[in-house]
Order: sequence, then structure tokens, then C-alpha cells
Amino acid sequence: MITQSGTGMDGKKCSVWMFLPLVFTLFTSAGLWIVYFIAVEDDKIFPLNSAERKPGVKHAPYIRFLILTFVVSPALVVAVLRFIQLKPKVLNPWLNISGLVALCLASFGMTLLGNFQLTNDEEIHNVGTSLTFGFGTLTCWIQAALTLKVNIKNEGRKVGIPRVILSAFITLCVVLYFILMAQGIHMYAARVQWGLVMCFLSYFGTFAVEFRHYRYEIVCSEYQENFLSFSESLSEASEYQTDQV
Repeated sequence: MITQSGTGMDGKKCSVWMFLPLVFTLFTSAGLWIVYFIAVEDDKIFPLNSAERKPGVKHAPYIRFLILTFVVSPALVVAVLRFIQLKPKVLNPWLNISGLVALCLASFGMTLLGNFQLTNDEEIHNVGTSLTFGFGTLTCWIQAALTLKVNIKNEGRKVGIPRVILSAFITLCVVLYFILMAQGIHMYAARVQWGLVMCFLSYFGTFAVEFRHYRYEIVCSEYQENFLSFSESLSEASEYQTDQV
């Protein structure tokens, strides 16, 4: 059982859980760029700032999504914790549930991207791209709306407005990326893709703002025959600003 509760912090102390989205963003970004520089050094791709392809280089500098297979699990953990955080605070749960489902579908798309490269299986790779970017963009808009609606610690506008701006930029990049891909303009499509993924990762990092107010604990309790149902537990827990699953 995972227990989440408000920490009652006065601004002087922050929950260690705020580092989870930050570490996810920093390590994923670093991993992607390290793989990029290794590929450039091995002459497998041409640099992003190249005007034309170098002789003998076969591939455009698209992101090597294999590393994303290792970050799907941390992304899902952040998604579930965010869902738990918002559950007792939203009156109509459909938006919160939709955000969780959308991110799960985007994560599934990432696994397809990591396991089916463009040069090996273009059809499945394109399906993974559509799932990742499509549902990833939807997730960003849903979370931006939830941020403004829930307004945790009266920081809704402070965090929500940057998320709306990031969501708009991500949407623009997704549309531009697919247009460039359809026209076969791979150099510019690769640049847009890198900007798009960096914006996605930056968006994930913003969850540290809300996570700093909460702590999550794993609780092991003895099985009881007359235990509360899942919904009853959540209802009782929300009275104390606590959510349990």
C-alpha cells in the first residue's frame, strides 16, 4: 500500500520526492545527449548543426530511442504518484484518470520506439512515434488543466502558466515534426524532434514543484477479513488529506 500525505511544510523544508522528477529529467537528457555524441564520434550520424549529410553517413541525427526503454518505468512511477496526489483533490475524477491513461499509452509508445528502430521496422516505429508524441502532448495539456484547477498550495497559476506555454510549444513541434517527416526534410525534422523531446523532459521536471509538498510511504499491514474496500479507504483517507492505493 502506498500512502501519500501532505507534509505541512512551511517553505523551509521540501520533501525528498521532489528529486524524483528532477533526476528523471536530468539523467534521461544526459543519456540521450551522450548517445548522440557517441554516434557522431563514430560517424554513424551527422551533427545537428550540419547543413548537409557527410559522405558515407547513412542516418539523420534522430534521437536513439533505445535509452527510452530504461526510463519508461520511472516515468510511470511519476505518473502514478501524480495521480495519487491529485485524486483526493478533484471532484470529477475523469480528467485525472485520463491523464494517467494518456501517459501510460505514451509510455507504451516509447517501448515500441526503443525496440523497433526506424531502419528495422518502419511501420511499428511510426506507430510508436504517434503514440508517444500524440498521447504525450495530450498528457501535457491535461496536467496543465489539472494544475490550474486544483491549485495546490495556491501555486496553480505560477506552475500552470509555464505548463500551458510548454504544452503549446510541444503541440507546435509535434505538428511541425510530422509535416517535415511527410515531406522527407529529415535534417530539420531531427532538430524539431530534439527540441520536442527536451520540452517533454522539462515538463516532467516541473512536477518537482508539487512533489516537494508531499511524501509517499509504502505501508505493510496485516490482512484482515473485514477490511475496507478500495473506495472506502480513499474516502476516509481524503478526509485527512491522505490518499491510499
